[in-house]
Amino acid sequence: MYLTLLDGVEKAMETLISAQRACEELYIDTVEEEKVISADFDKK
Repeated sequence: MYLTLLDGVEKAMETLISAQRACEELYIDTVEEEKVISADFDKK
């Protein structure tokens, strides 16, 4: 019973970590795009 619980908890943690990494990548990509847009705007 406890092994089943721990297995479920481990899978849940892996899912949360994966989701956090995906969100961090989206944030980084968004910030980089904003910098490019801002740099292009400053040139005009």
